Amino acid sequence: SGLANQITEYNKDQKNRKRTSTLKSRASTKMANPNMNAVYATDEYGRPFIIVREQQKKSRLNGIEAIKSHILAAKTVSNIIKTSLGPKGLDKILISPDGDITVTNDGATILTQMEVEHQIAKLLVQLSKSQDDEIGDGTTGVVVLAGALLEQCEYLLDRGIHPIRISDGFERACKIAVDHLNEISDVVEFTKDNIENLFKTVSTCLGSKIVSKHRDQFAKICVDAVMSVADMERKDVNIDELIKVDGKVGGSLKDTALVQGVVVDKDMSHPQMPREIRDAKIAILTCPFEPPKPKTKHKLDITSVEEYKKLQNYEREKFEEMIKRVKDAGANLVICQWGFDDEANHLLLQNNLPAVRWVGGQEIELIAIATNGRIVPRFEDLRPEKLGAAGLVREISFGTTKDRMLVIEECANTRAVTIFVRGSNKMIIDEAKRSIHDALCVVRNLVRDNRVVYGGGAAEISCSLAVSKAADQISSIEQHAVRAFANALDATPLALAENAGLSPIETLADIKSRQVTENNSKLGIDCMNTGSNDMKENFVYDPLISKRQQFLLATQLVKMILKIDDVITSGTVE
Repeated sequence: SGLANQITEYNKDQKNRKRTSTLKSRASTKMANPNMNAVYATDEYGRPFIIVREQQKKSRLNGIEAIKSHILAAKTVSNIIKTSLGPKGLDKILISPDGDITVTNDGATILTQMEVEHQIAKLLVQLSKSQDDEIGDGTTGVVVLAGALLEQCEYLLDRGIHPIRISDGFERACKIAVDHLNEISDVVEFTKDNIENLFKTVSTCLGSKIVSKHRDQFAKICVDAVMSVADMERKDVNIDELIKVDGKVGGSLKDTALVQGVVVDKDMSHPQMPREIRDAKIAILTCPFEPPKPKTKHKLDITSVEEYKKLQNYEREKFEEMIKRVKDAGANLVICQWGFDDEANHLLLQNNLPAVRWVGGQEIELIAIATNGRIVPRFEDLRPEKLGAAGLVREISFGTTKDRMLVIEECANTRAVTIFVRGSNKMIIDEAKRSIHDALCVVRNLVRDNRVVYGGGAAEISCSLAVSKAADQISSIEQHAVRAFANALDATPLALAENAGLSPIETLADIKSRQVTENNSKLGIDCMNTGSNDMKENFVYDPLISKRQQFLLATQLVKMILKIDDVITSGTVE
């Protein structure tokens, strides 16, 4: 029996040792892999146990895995708007938390309203915004190019190439591509009298927008608007201050017009005031039509009827004094930034002085520029020389609604214009405004630098061939990155062909071979099925500075993403 007990104890001891070694091997496996949520430990007697971490504290990605995760996020965003590229690009419908609907194919608008949460995806949103702020057009193309470059990065990382060597190769390739763009660019000659070439370039920009059906009309409006306010000596255009884009629901897009003056979404303060004023002398005021008040807190006690009547008379006298100052200055129209009460309104009507109230600060400035008037902050400062001049100020009404707007025309200064957009609903008007903004920016860019490259993917294909040729001359490992950059440039013509319903790879291969054999960098994707691939014949132009900026911005962003190997969020570092 003693021998039997010893054997039993021995077997138990062996089982415990085996169990311990198993736990140790499992725990050591988990310790070796920091992504697993368990830690191996022993107590004072050497007995093993496993500590399970809190589930909320997940270890973060770093190194190559982090870069690949970032690339995946950026590619996802890029793929969303790839289908909106080109004249046959599709629109996206965006619904805000309030239920407001936006239908657009403008890259910057789509990304801004998507409310992206991922850190790297947010960088792509900022990339699109940078292109929009600097150039105004090409916001979709720059994100598509960045997404294609990151896709190529993934292949290179899988082949074991270091991220820094990839970014150096991309920078080298980008310089080659930008230099080649300068070589293949053409100069667009234009003057204030000869705007035919400008008109063709703007038509290209509007071809992919909601207004494409009326693009000739909109192109003419945009070119005329910019040429009206352009400073040709300095080669500059102040779009934001001198060109106002306003809209009103009703009518159709073809009713959109260019007004040589200012349109204000206000009407006369009193319904019996005249609706039309010729040879208007305008007093532009930023002071309210009301009696002066102390700046500090005050309290006025009225204890008798006589005191109340005295206060009433004082207010009337002040109103009459203000109106007299305006009349003495020679004004026959008052535009006021602030409001005024019924008594002041009645006195203005009695004195035959039409007035407009609650005009916004930006509109006040535009009216002052257009009429060569001065903004007057106090009635005491009113002088005849500070009044603005306009040949005609009229009130226009719309259909059966009571909506009215004020149009100030035949202004003293013709360098202030308004594009008045009409449309069947607010959504179409908003999208038309975005299209007009892009078109105005294209004309402004051509005034600054009148060189163009050819669209339809022609410039990208030509640069891709040039970069591939240069890669053959590079002996270092960077040649792989340079060649990958050339492959990424093909993403734009591929997307254009796919969105136009063509066979992408077959179409691209055909255009590439023709560009090489015919030595013609103007050949691109025939998205509109015109029967010709020559983009010069089809008048498909892109401003050089727009295309160059796309290459530079996309490359900078990709280099930055490649250099991020860890994401540390406050409070989660272990």
